Amino acid sequence: MWLIVAITSYFINAGVYVADKFLLSQKIHSSITYAFYVGIWSIFNLFLFVFGFWLPSLRELLIDLLAGLLFLATLIFWYKALHQSEATRVVPIVGALVPIFSFFLSYVFLGETLSERQFLAFFILINGGILIAVKHTRFYMIREVAGRFKNVFGDMLGFIHAQYRPTQRLIINSVVSALFFAAYYVLIKYVYMHQPFVGGFVWSRMGTFLGTLLILFVPDWRKRIVEHQKGAKTPKNLAFFLGVRILAAMAFIMLNWAISMGNVALVSSLQGTQYVFLIVIVLLLLIKYPKFIEEEVGGGILLQKIIGATLISTALYMLVT
Repeated sequence: MWLIVAITSYFINAGVYVADKFLLSQKIHSSITYAFYVGIWSIFNLFLFVFGFWLPSLRELLIDLLAGLLFLATLIFWYKALHQSEATRVVPIVGALVPIFSFFLSYVFLGETLSERQFLAFFILINGGILIAVKHTRFYMIREVAGRFKNVFGDMLGFIHAQYRPTQRLIINSVVSALFFAAYYVLIKYVYMHQPFVGGFVWSRMGTFLGTLLILFVPDWRKRIVEHQKGAKTPKNLAFFLGVRILAAMAFIMLNWAISMGNVALVSSLQGTQYVFLIVIVLLLLIKYPKFIEEEVGGGILLQKIIGATLISTALYMLVT
């Protein structure tokens, strides 16, 4: 059951992150501001207590709030990376690293392990997701890779050329967001292991809400939010934003439930299914937008993505049989 719920949540997220990219590029140009508007709606999760109110102990409450704060920090780095570059560059980095980080963190802190069959499916899911998400697959000699790495990061204490600083920031923000995503998944799994699902979920959302209030205490961040609010005059944009956030909330609740029931590393590795849904959408646009399709799946890229989708389908079959 958790497998179906996780896949459904990634299906919804496939559309949500595209909308997030549009909003970050066209409407809201600050990751702090966008994370604030996303986090502030966490207060409405209190309505979920109609399904069962639960009061945690002080220790449990602190852990819940910490999980919520960690998720807000994750959003800031994720939106920062998403704003800096195309989603096709950011998503592969984060999508590949999250399950790897989740696997090690869940093993160390939760004692979760995978069977041989599950580990093989986990490995196949990651590689399938990378093949789908990366626009072009190229193989470089080790020397060339090392040269590019040095250009981006420089020597340990050396100078980094200005032209590579944006790439460095993109990689750092993507890696940090992936690590934070994984840490959140593991921490919230711990919460669900010791608390009722609704109670742990709602109180962790209050941690995210608390974090958005703390953002207002930073003068520069508060100024960005106020300035954006003064320029937000179009109700249509607000309706679009709210619609996206409702869908994102649905997907987030479903993903959290899947984490509470399943293995953290496997749930995070299922993100590759999200890329499969995106491919289907692109192919459905073939008749109306042929030029777009040619740019996105031409020149052998479609074959690469079909192979990736096949790998993901194979891994899913291994998990359900």
